[in-house]
Amino acid sequence: MKHAMPLLPYTLEALDPLMSKETLDFHYGKHLQTYVDNLNRLIEGTPWEFLSLEEIIQKSDGGVFNNAAQAWNHTFFFQTLTSEQEEMPDNLKAKLTESFGSPEEFVQQFTKAATTLFGSGWVWLVADDKHQLSIVAESNAGNPLRDGLKPILVIDVWEHAYYIDFRNRRAEYIDAFWKLVDWKKVAERI
Repeated sequence: MKHAMPLLPYTLEALDPLMSKETLDFHYGKHLQTYVDNLNRLIEGTPWEFLSLEEIIQKSDGGVFNNAAQAWNHTFFFQTLTSEQEEMPDNLKAKLTESFGSPEEFVQQFTKAATTLFGSGWVWLVADDKHQLSIVAESNAGNPLRDGLKPILVIDVWEHAYYIDFRNRRAEYIDAFWKLVDWKKVAERI
């Protein structure tokens, strides 16, 4: 199976000024494209060639895992963003309150995890098989699917996600991220 670039649910200019077209040109157009291209090259002629990204993530390691997970993680990240943020739906507010005390407390805990993750990686809001929510920080290409967790929300804290717009100011990027989250889509994933 040939893996393809996902379509963005917005134009490359739509997230500006919080996330510039130049950032998306590089982050989506070059980084994600490279992961997809590398994965297709690595799996050609192997048993991995016929598996979904999720199956590859759960069963592979090394370069195949890294490229599959990065392709999946980036796709999930980009599909979580919107230029027309709506208010958080009530069902999501209730679930975040149940799990973290309040939506504001969730944002604070998630922000702390994203700010303090050493090096590159991802911070996820996930649900377990009992529908309990938690925050998971993963280094490098880490993906919670490997632990049987359902991804709900993610932020990319690799430097390429924010360096063009924010240089080394990860905290400012995280603040901008909260203004781009598609809460309706996050609520649908609960």
